Amino acid sequence: MKSDLVEQASEIVTDPLVLVNLVSQRVRQLNSGRSPLIPTRPSMGAADIALTEIIEGKIKLIERPLPQ
Repeated sequence: MKSDLVEQASEIVTDPLVLVNLVSQRVRQLNSGRSPLIPTRPSMGAADIALTEIIEGKIKLIERPLPQ
């Protein structure tokens, strides 16, 4: 995982715990066979792909209101 990608993604998803959960969920999806939403290179790991998808706006966090 490249630190410059983490820094760029953290500007979009500002809460570090939410960013970790978002990347983790996407990595699980990629490892289970889902196709990347961006062009990839052989040197990119699943976490790099997930971070790049967040940076490029291919994956967005949808905030839902808490149940009352």
